[in-house]
Parts: sequence; C-alpha cells; structure tokens
Amino acid sequence: MTGGSGPADPSRDGPADRTRPVGVPAREPAGSPAGQPGSGGAGGSGGAGGSGPPPVYDHAVLKSLLGAWALAASSPAETRAVEEHLSGCAACAEEALRLRDAVGLLHPEDNLDLDPRLRSRVLEGCLERRRPRTPVPEWAAPYDAETARLDALLRDMAADEWRAPVRLRWFEDERQTGADTTVSGVIAHLLAVDGLLAGALGLPDPLGDGPEERSPDGPDERTTALWRSLAPDERPSTVLGAWREQSHSVVRTVSFAPHLGAERELPYRDLRLPLRDAFLERAFECWVHAGDIAEAVDYPHGLPLPEHLHQLVDLSVRLLTESLAGRRRSGLAAPPRRLAAVGAPGRTLRLEVEGSGGGLWHVPLDSPGAASTEGEEVAHIALDCVEFCQLAAGHVPPRDAAAGQEGDPEAIREVLFAAASLSHL
Repeated sequence: MTGGSGPADPSRDGPADRTRPVGVPAREPAGSPAGQPGSGGAGGSGGAGGSGPPPVYDHAVLKSLLGAWALAASSPAETRAVEEHLSGCAACAEEALRLRDAVGLLHPEDNLDLDPRLRSRVLEGCLERRRPRTPVPEWAAPYDAETARLDALLRDMAADEWRAPVRLRWFEDERQTGADTTVSGVIAHLLAVDGLLAGALGLPDPLGDGPEERSPDGPDERTTALWRSLAPDERPSTVLGAWREQSHSVVRTVSFAPHLGAERELPYRDLRLPLRDAFLERAFECWVHAGDIAEAVDYPHGLPLPEHLHQLVDLSVRLLTESLAGRRRSGLAAPPRRLAAVGAPGRTLRLEVEGSGGGLWHVPLDSPGAASTEGEEVAHIALDCVEFCQLAAGHVPPRDAAAGQEGDPEAIREVLFAAASLSHL
C-alpha cells in the first residue's frame, strides 16, 4: 500500500501526467481523430473548435505564460486566456508591459560577418590619436582590407568546411567556363598569384625558385603548379599560414619602402601593370574569391568599403580599352571604325556605374588616347555597381547583364563583352 487512493483507471482518465502543473488542462493525445473525445475537433469536449467551454487557467499558470505571450509563442487559446486575464489583473498587466518592452530589445538573427567599416573606423580612431610612422599607401589599402576580411572569414570556418567544393568561374572565348576546387584550393590559388607581387618586391616566391627550374610566370600556370604540389592530406592551416604571411609581407614591404614607387611596372598576364594597379587587381580578386568561399559554406560576405570599391571599379573601367583591343586582335570584336590621334575627339561610350563605389566614365571605343567629348558619345550603359563587378569577374554573362542601354548596339555589346573578358582564373 502506498497510502493513495489506488492506481488511476486508464480506461477512464488515461495515464497520470506527473509533469503537468496544477491548473493546466491535459494536452490532447496525438493523432486523435476528429470528433472523438479528447480530440478538440467537432463534437469534442474542448479546444478552440469544440463545443465545450475553453480551458480554465489559474492565476499562477497565466502568470507563467506571460513570457511566451510577450514573444508571441503561446497558442491561440493561451493567448486569449492571457489577454482576458490582463484586463482584470493590474500586477500581471504591468509585468506583461515590462516583458513586451524587453522583447523589443532583443535583436533578430543578424549577419555574423563583421561590418567591413568596423576595421577602418577602429584604425581611423587610432590614427587620430597617433599618426603612423609608416602608413599603408592609399592604393594598397583595398588589398590590405580585403585580405584581412577574408582572413576573418577563414578563422571562423570548421575543419570540414575547408574541403567544401567551390566553383571558380570566369569568361573565356565567348562563353563562361570554370574550375572545381575546394576552399583550401582557392587560398592556394590566391597564394600562387599573389606570389607575383611578392616576387616583384623581392620577397620569396611561394612556388620556390630553384636553380634548376624557374617558377612559371603566368597566373594560371602558377595556380596549376601549386595545386599539383600540394599533398592530398595537406593541412589547410599550412596553406592559410603561407597566404596570410605573404599578404602581410607585401603590405609591409610597400609601406616601409616607398622608393619602390607606385608606377613601377609589373608583368601581369598579357599586360604590364603599374604596381598600384597590380595591388588593386589582387584586392578585386581577393574579394571575388572570398565571395566564392562564402557562397560555398553558406556564409554572407559584404561589399568592400565604398572608397575601396570605387578604386576597384575604376581599375576595371580603365582596363576596358586594353581588353577591347585584345578581343580585336583575337578576331572576337569588330575593328575600330575611326582611329583618332591622342587627345583628338573620338567615339566614346558613357558608362554609368550606380550605387556605392560607382561613378561616371567615358570609354574610348576606337583609340585609347582619344578625348571624350559629348558630341562623340555614341552609346550609354547604366548598371549597378555590384552587377558591373560580377560582370568583370565573369560571374554574369554579358548577355544577362541587367544594364540600361541606349545608343549604338554594337558599341554596347563590345564593351559588355570586354568587361567580361577581364575575368580569369
């Protein structure tokens, strides 16, 4: 004997609920068909849709439901009961008001990625107090900022995410193409191509430069060589550490050695870029591939600072003329219609890039040194800043670019395809 009235009769009341607080009605059994006792449906003995009376809650239970009510997490029946109770209980009404105010202080699930402006604001505040002895050159600041943002993204990644598949995309021979790799492979690619900057500054080449075999010069060949040299079980931290140290070294070098000169030319693909433009090009690629990585691991990655983004867009626009000339040499674009002497008026296209980091540029169509005048403008393109960057990165085909277009359709087509042709591995 246990001193009670005996075990409950399951045929009458069902199993005893020892966890239910006093005053809370028993929940309906899961799966009860409509119309059966306890179902709460038509003909049931309770519930919102039943013909019986609504459940009755005592004061203690209603007070315990205030938190769920304030968060809009209570059931309809509980919500009605709480709101009816609040009209007659001043103490609970005051508590409910405090809880609703507290809910307003809660933040929704936000992007965990740090605001890209935070780093600049912190540095700006520090530099206002003490000017740096060796400031980072303005043209190297976007590279410094984008490598730091990518480094922050990589620090938060789990071990298995380093093997996540990443599709690198670019535009080549009138069509989109790409290569499949992993997050670790993307960092190896950046390490290999940034090695061109390191080599030009007299820093060690990540591919090595032994006496018997010289490192490849082309970015594509360098990437392939480094991918092949990595062991299948290579630790991602090894590649990350090498890339991080190299990016820090190149920024330190140009900061401590201003005599190198921003206009010093660097062989890069089929061009010879000034050192300042080479840094901007690497900053652009770092941002684009950080976006590829973020997309692969389902993590957001925002835009660069507006002043940095403007420098990246400006570089892409300035390279359009050379890209268009290269397409003409390859027979992919129509020949120039009318050559003009340097400084003389020539046909131009007005390119309007809207949004943060955008601006207005006039692109010479026939002669790189032609002067841009309103009377010689034959076409106008307007598109969003992010859309233009995605086009220049080869992520958006020229035919799909959401651009406002007016004027000579051939000139518009040639400039859009020249922008896409700026992309590469």
